[in-house]
Amino acid sequence: MAGGAGDVTWTLARLLDEPVFALPPEAGGRTGIYASLPDAEAARTVADAGVGARVEVGAGARVDAAHHGPVTLRGVVEHVRTDDPVAGIVCVVAVGGLRVVLTERRRPYHLESDFTALGLDPRGTDVVVVKIGTLETELHDMAEDWMLMLTPGGVDQDLSRLGHHRLGGPVHPFSSPGSYDPEPELL
Repeated sequence: MAGGAGDVTWTLARLLDEPVFALPPEAGGRTGIYASLPDAEAARTVADAGVGARVEVGAGARVDAAHHGPVTLRGVVEHVRTDDPVAGIVCVVAVGGLRVVLTERRRPYHLESDFTALGLDPRGTDVVVVKIGTLETELHDMAEDWMLMLTPGGVDQDLSRLGHHRLGGPVHPFSSPGSYDPEPELL
């Protein structure tokens, strides 16, 4: 929610390719939640299919496809809500052990109740991915462990990956360490 498009699919594509999410938990598989992927067209398609339907829908990267294009969600619709005051349509698609929250409009997931309202149990899930720069207090308090992932996208925190080239002189952190004096003289 730092102002990016929100529909970047780089991380989700890697989760969908991860074999551990394709296996059921009883066979050594893992469970995950990805919250969320805004895509109005895909959300409408999944909502129209309805709970219990098997779907195959391309989603995401409609605004920001610089690092990965749309992903294909092949799974079962587990939840549909059409009147979320922020997100509009909200659907949950189960793709193996991974639950993907698909929304009509961008919406943050900061509270446990944001998940439980969708029938999801973040405390009983192996991996929960939320697209925020720092964990909100409630999410932090319920996490056994957490990490900040530096992923590509419009608000990438790995500044050197942004591709700035014409900055007009040495600028930290883009310039090599020996090209400027980190202790400039004070006037």
